[in-house]
Amino acid sequence: MINSKNEMKNLISKMTLEEKIAQMYQLYGGVYDFPEEEGSIPVTGPAEEWEFEEQLLFKIGSVLNVNRAQKARKIQKKYLENNRHEIPLMFMYDIIHGYKTIFPIPLGSACSWDMELIEESARVAAREGSVSGINVTFSPMADLVRDARWGRVMESPGEDPLINEKMAAALVKGYQGTDLKKDDTVAACVKHFAAYGAVEAGREYNTVDLSDYRLNNYYLSGYKAGIDAGARMIMTAFNTLNGVPATGNQYLIQDILREKWDFFGPVISDYGSVSELIAHGYAKNGKEAAQKAVQAGVDIEMVTPEYIKHLADLVTEEVIAEKKIDTAVERILNLKYDLGLFSDPFRYINESGEEKYHLCSTHRKKARQLAAESMVLLENDGVLPLKENLEEVTLLGPFADSGKMLGNWSGEGDADDTVTAKEGLVNELPDETELNVYSQIENISQGKFLDIIETVKKSAATILAVGEPQSWSGEARSRTRLTLPEPQEKFIKKLVNVLKEEEEELNLVLVLFNGRPLELEWYSENIPAILEAWYPGTEGGHAVADILLGQVNPSGKLTISFPYSVGQMPLYYNRYSTGRPPMDQEVEKKNCSRYLDVPNHALYPFGYGLSYTEFEYHNINLEKNKITAGETNQLNFALKNSGQYKGQEVVQLYIKDCYANRVRPILELKGYQKISLAPGEKKNISFEITEEMLIYFDENGQNVIEPGAFEIYLGSSSKDLRECGILEYQI
Repeated sequence: MINSKNEMKNLISKMTLEEKIAQMYQLYGGVYDFPEEEGSIPVTGPAEEWEFEEQLLFKIGSVLNVNRAQKARKIQKKYLENNRHEIPLMFMYDIIHGYKTIFPIPLGSACSWDMELIEESARVAAREGSVSGINVTFSPMADLVRDARWGRVMESPGEDPLINEKMAAALVKGYQGTDLKKDDTVAACVKHFAAYGAVEAGREYNTVDLSDYRLNNYYLSGYKAGIDAGARMIMTAFNTLNGVPATGNQYLIQDILREKWDFFGPVISDYGSVSELIAHGYAKNGKEAAQKAVQAGVDIEMVTPEYIKHLADLVTEEVIAEKKIDTAVERILNLKYDLGLFSDPFRYINESGEEKYHLCSTHRKKARQLAAESMVLLENDGVLPLKENLEEVTLLGPFADSGKMLGNWSGEGDADDTVTAKEGLVNELPDETELNVYSQIENISQGKFLDIIETVKKSAATILAVGEPQSWSGEARSRTRLTLPEPQEKFIKKLVNVLKEEEEELNLVLVLFNGRPLELEWYSENIPAILEAWYPGTEGGHAVADILLGQVNPSGKLTISFPYSVGQMPLYYNRYSTGRPPMDQEVEKKNCSRYLDVPNHALYPFGYGLSYTEFEYHNINLEKNKITAGETNQLNFALKNSGQYKGQEVVQLYIKDCYANRVRPILELKGYQKISLAPGEKKNISFEITEEMLIYFDENGQNVIEPGAFEIYLGSSSKDLRECGILEYQI
């Protein structure tokens, strides 16, 4: 029994080199395939391929993807009976946006701009995961993403560093709570370090090549925010960064993570990324891959066998100092101690807790709330909210009555437990409203199409529930076309064209279920109402009904830009200007930085989202025009709900550095507040403008703040802005 961290070094001194190296290895949980009768454990999966010795099962430090309390208990018990030092096993899992109760994908949740609610979603996930035996979750993903072609954009908060920082911190606090030793917590692992979201052409596992200036100003702050919030582990990325794979990158792990940020927890490779150093051409064989990963500072190898096969020889040959192994093992054991596993190896495992917490009504209520707040109203020409006492409503599309709206990385979520759009509407529509449902719209016969047309004509409203199949978003799901599936696209255009030809009223609502921004220019011009629902999770159908029927006023704002065309990728609002920026629209465009066929800007920009009500900004006042070092400034204004519905407005503060010794973005989000107002209500609001909002990082990652002029803007998106004045900063 280890009673304090001071005893850890003594424990390590009693361990053999083989035992220490085994603690640095993570194996897939499926290897522990216990037979019902007593006896040996069959070795299966990847371990079988490299002649894995059965006895090593009782020495390794952690396992991946054991997802039920009963199995976790069985494995831990057998492990402890066979481990010479009674060191507990650690269980890890990808809890990304829920464990059993699934919340919206992270990109969707970010669009709520409600970090308290996002933190609560992580608390729910931690509670559900911990009773099933999970100790560590591989979340949050703090990869900044500007290219919607990348499938894992669905796991990201989007394109803005501030939102990335806030969300990473919120998720860490939610998972870990205030005391990691409490039973309903899990340790957070920030990933993927670093800059994985910047892969070239949005292609999975691809190259990343960034200047240190851009890396420091955009891509690193999300990871650091997670670490500053207390995250206990960090995961390396699959990509190279400036020619060096992240899993063998001493600059990232030693210089930045360990020395500059003083991170003390273990670093884990991503799945197989140590062996992948060979495929990168960075290591000639497995032995060199193990050497380079350990020298870079990777404490745990996930799944591939290079540490187990080669570290002992590398220590014997004095290529790797045994002290380096000891340091890595101490980090791993300290995490187990902080998780309370040395005092009670079974404390996370609670079979009755699974019955109590998984999909409980309290958790479902939170999932429904976050799903509704994540949805973004992109277009509304008076169709929404749907009017009361509708006689007939038609629901069309593959997502009309499907629970497959959880999205990728949805833990132990099940489509059968998910509220579909049909179920949500049936539960919320008045009993007298007739709901017609056509789930199959792709590749249908002409006769079936004509039946649908007749039903649509007599309906007061028609809802098109369409989007990407779940398999189109997530890891290894890169796309070169950001369109709806072709059969869906053909059906919708045919439907709209027939209704227009017959001069029928277009009471159409497009509800999108997807994991990335899509090209929607045609739909924006031809469909009167568009709701971006993302993959909304377990309570998605109820949340959709809440929005469509006006029980919840949409308040979501995009945290990633929607393009006119995939050819604009990568697309982001906080870009640099050029020496030849586009001229005024009235002036002939010659020899400036532009496209010939689409605008430079987004179709739906960062921060954009409509409401059923309207908000007015009044009495905008910047208290001071000048500040000096150490001073702050105040921006005051009044916000009024001038519409007929109670609503929430995400008020956004942007700053532009007018000139500097480095080219600065044309605009940067520096603050935001989510304000709730009743119809006719008016509130006085203020932002404090600090020196921290005026700094940037140089290529060495050092803070830079220069005297100069800063334009201050206030608004409801990165395009809908009000000029607040110019602030002069003096040193």
